[in-house]
Amino acid sequence: MRLFFALWPPAETARALTEWAREAQRLTGGRATEEAKVHLTLAFLGEADPNKAVRAALSVAGRAHELPVEKSHYWRENSIVWVGPRDTPRELKALHERLSQALGGEGFALERRPFAAHVTLIRKARAAKLPRVPAVEWPVPEFVLVRSALSSKGARYEIVQRFQLRA
Repeated sequence: MRLFFALWPPAETARALTEWAREAQRLTGGRATEEAKVHLTLAFLGEADPNKAVRAALSVAGRAHELPVEKSHYWRENSIVWVGPRDTPRELKALHERLSQALGGEGFALERRPFAAHVTLIRKARAAKLPRVPAVEWPVPEFVLVRSALSSKGARYEIVQRFQLRA
């Protein structure tokens, strides 16, 4: 079972970001993320035991916050277009650090590179001047454990469990 932890946007936020991605895609080419798959990855686990992942997540305390979507960027290294905050919110940094520690305590080996809060919206893109990012609200009252099932039609995501953050 391929698993990852993520922040999931409200439906209207995902819709607005998907519409923006379609507009940007006309300039960059590539493949836009489907509306139902828009998310911000906190930790990718790959093939993993969901019980261990849940146990780790239940030990994580974090605060609810807003995720500002303020800028867009093209990453040449992996040919993606993403949106995200200018600066990662303090609460999000703390959540990521606590989750990483808890997952490490359960034996998960995670990426060592610094956390870069971003939402991938176009893959296999080329460089282009990107349109202005839409004004959206993305409240973060929880984080989720997601199962990714691969098929000939691509990946299908299913939320396995939700973990509430305190107000």
